Amino acid sequence: MLKEKTRSRLAREIEGEVRLDAFSRGRYATDASIYQIMPAAVVIAKSTDDVAAALDASREAGLPLTMRGGGTSQCGQTVNSGLIVDCSKHLNRILELDVEGRRAVVEPGIVLDDLNRQLKPHGLWFPVDVSTASRATIGGMVGNNSCGSRSLRYGTTRDNVERIEGLLADGSLFDFGPGSGNRVPEPLLRQMLELGAREADEIEARFPKVQRRVGGYNIDALVPGAAPINLAHLLIGSEGTLGLSTAIEIRLSPLPSKTRVLGVCHFPTFRAAMEAAKPLVGLGPTSVELVDKTMIGLARSIPIYAKTLEEFVRGEPAAMLFVEFADTPPENEENMRRLADTMADLGYGFGKEGAYQGGVVEVWDMALAADIGELRKAGLNIMMSMKDEGKPVSFVEDCAVPLEHLADYTDRLTEVFHSHGTEGTWYAHASEGCLHVRPVLNLKLDKDVRVMREIAEAAFEMVRDYKGSHSGEHGDGIVRSEFHGKMFGPRILAAFEEVKTAFDPDSQLNPGKIVHAPKMDDRSLMRYPPDYDFADLQNGHDWSAWPGKGGGFQGAIEMCNNNGACRKLQGGVMCPSYRVTRDERDVTRGRANTLRLALSGRLGKDALYSDEMAETMKLCVSCKACKRECPTGVDMARMKTEVLYQRGQKLGYGLRERLIAEMPRYARVAVALRWLVALRNKVPLLAALGERITGLARQRSLPGFRADFFRDSEVGKTPGKGGAGKVVLFTDTFNRWMEPDIPRAALRVLERAGYEVITAQSPGRRPLCCGRTYLAAGMIDRARDEARRTLTALLPHVRAGTPIIGLEPSCLLTLRDEFLTLLPGAEAKALSENAMLFEEFIAREARAGRLNLPMTPSAGAAHVHGHCHQKAAGVMSDMDQSLGLVPGLEAANIESSCCGMAGAFGYGAETYDVSMKMGELSLLPAVRKAAPDDLIVANGTSCRHQIADGTGRRALHIAEVFDRASENALERGQDSV
Repeated sequence: MLKEKTRSRLAREIEGEVRLDAFSRGRYATDASIYQIMPAAVVIAKSTDDVAAALDASREAGLPLTMRGGGTSQCGQTVNSGLIVDCSKHLNRILELDVEGRRAVVEPGIVLDDLNRQLKPHGLWFPVDVSTASRATIGGMVGNNSCGSRSLRYGTTRDNVERIEGLLADGSLFDFGPGSGNRVPEPLLRQMLELGAREADEIEARFPKVQRRVGGYNIDALVPGAAPINLAHLLIGSEGTLGLSTAIEIRLSPLPSKTRVLGVCHFPTFRAAMEAAKPLVGLGPTSVELVDKTMIGLARSIPIYAKTLEEFVRGEPAAMLFVEFADTPPENEENMRRLADTMADLGYGFGKEGAYQGGVVEVWDMALAADIGELRKAGLNIMMSMKDEGKPVSFVEDCAVPLEHLADYTDRLTEVFHSHGTEGTWYAHASEGCLHVRPVLNLKLDKDVRVMREIAEAAFEMVRDYKGSHSGEHGDGIVRSEFHGKMFGPRILAAFEEVKTAFDPDSQLNPGKIVHAPKMDDRSLMRYPPDYDFADLQNGHDWSAWPGKGGGFQGAIEMCNNNGACRKLQGGVMCPSYRVTRDERDVTRGRANTLRLALSGRLGKDALYSDEMAETMKLCVSCKACKRECPTGVDMARMKTEVLYQRGQKLGYGLRERLIAEMPRYARVAVALRWLVALRNKVPLLAALGERITGLARQRSLPGFRADFFRDSEVGKTPGKGGAGKVVLFTDTFNRWMEPDIPRAALRVLERAGYEVITAQSPGRRPLCCGRTYLAAGMIDRARDEARRTLTALLPHVRAGTPIIGLEPSCLLTLRDEFLTLLPGAEAKALSENAMLFEEFIAREARAGRLNLPMTPSAGAAHVHGHCHQKAAGVMSDMDQSLGLVPGLEAANIESSCCGMAGAFGYGAETYDVSMKMGELSLLPAVRKAAPDDLIVANGTSCRHQIADGTGRRALHIAEVFDRASENALERGQDSV
């Protein structure tokens, strides 16, 4: 525990935040590695003064200090027992930009993708394109000497950094760089220069001659030569053990050519691909990246990648090499011709008779090439999507060997895997001889931990034989540091220790990395220590698709590998709350870690039911983006429901939760009392009083229940001819009682198109309900009752093959998602396969040539905001296709994450501000910029409400867009689409 003196000092001197509670510290106890060490405190630095204050306090208290950016390190570099200083939330600015000189000075916490977005208008980028670019910080990349897929052309981080400013362990300022103007302690500089001169011959003899060498300290930068010695290059790859960076000067490159092309080379055997790597690299590509058949198979089971694979994979290759060229169009045409010739010379080509012979698929479409690149970048997470107890484990994945030895090395290492009864999946940088491979092991078992060490020792011995590097990209950390003596020899290891002592004599800065390291298989430092156990719960949802205790809830939580894809700030949807708060607590990874720690007893008794756990889950908006965008499929929306259920079972439910959950049951009463809601919305005093009683934000208008609510008896009164077939209109609670114009519009459109529209008969007077509101409150048992009632009513129509058409994404898609875990079995699965949104049905019928709907031309623009669940279910393309059927309508999607309303979330008094900030990230500004006559289209009830509250604009459901266009067409006698 942190002493009171140190606590007081941190509280007094830190402008940012100091986190001392077990929940916060636990979220920083692990990174993307297999290790877990509980820190004494976490400092969220707001300024460089905070970094200095934390350093002074840690030195006074005798505590280690570890700098942290995105926390994506795979070797345990960013875990330690002292102070963790997070610089990613605030220290993320560009301090200087010299466009003409292609230089920039940045703070260490700036994320690579964010940096490159700001550089793009100037035609520049930082070209070390690591796969974790959406969350990797420049400081972290400097600490690891990161490489990226195009290092063949652009080099490593070391090749692209000029200068580093920061703090040495004693608190003194340093400025390391080329030329004059540096701030370097004279004794330290003299000692380093003497070391470089003294060890020059040993460095020449023992340092691997491969570009992908990031192990140990870069003492080769101290060797006298033609180039001036730059101590900044000694800090690069030092993993925060020599100094703390506060400003980093980087070299920038012109943006790569937009005329990139990709040759996807298919091979019948894995060895064939390895043997082809060197001749393909000889063609001068920007990169040559590998995926093997295991990764292809895993990616096919992940919705976000499955469609992409269909577009470029031919047959069943054992491995593929992605060969990228980025030259002028004529040069790229010649490059692709030479690639095809080379593959043919090697004996590979589609159409050859006999067994599968592979070949080249040429990809000229830049969008597809980008999708393929994203698939390759997600290789780690795709591997980690296995749902077994055993997982691919990172410890030998960074070995790099010369290309001429690549085939033999991979063969030999595969034999080692087999001798231990396991397999490995290969992917990544074939162009550099640095292939990532993770054997599948269960590190909860002592025997598999022993196997890990045996494989590591065998692999590193092979790497030594081939004069390669055992640490080729991801650094040393705890995994590889103990092997430096064997890899470099005792003299070089002594030199490393001399460097550490010179810079950090008290071993305060991130100790245990690079030198004086613990054993890599010390289970007391691992995420699953010897006493690891997990609570056994009576679950609400069915988690049996995963292994482990809690009915499989354990396995579902442990799917989070901490790679941090949820920390991205642009693109996709996840994680909306993190994009606002930039707080580790409010990201999918942080929530999953907290759950794992709580349920394994690391956060104290009854941690699952604690207020701290409630706070951890509070800002999850259940958008389901993580289920789709997290390649390991961590479904935090379902986990949040489970947590609310467990808490409710033990502590009960509050008034607000019951008001939300029971809405479908009291809707008729709410209609009668609609005047009271209207009065509350008009009188601030009543809104404030209501907030105190119910917890519903006084600033938020409550939805009005309509006296002319939609009645199922309206269906069939003006039937179409029915020649187009029969459909069931499933009207949800929100549209039925609050926006009845929408189901009426859908009914008219379907009837005009010739469909016979019917409704499902519900038992009793109450309409059918998907149970969404009960799920939002964590009342899973009540949701299951609603699901059972709805399934019973809809099943006869499902068996008859009648499409079930819904309007509200969150409700209709519940039939395709949560119903499968509430009522697992063939009947729920059949319903899920037959239920579709209005726009999905329209798009399907149009593709089949069955849609016969008169439509009038509509000159104008439509700005479309997709509901999170539409995006998570991958159905936004149907929205686009459907709107494309309206003649003359120029529809474009608003690039937005969650609207911020998210069902009940936006109504909470304590979540209202975050709700509005989510909307202001992109959606609400985009709506305000739209012309007054432009259409705003949003299918979600919550989305429309947020747009109305935030901009005063009324958004339309797509059914209303079709209703207007088809109504005008009927009046004018227009032709059908």
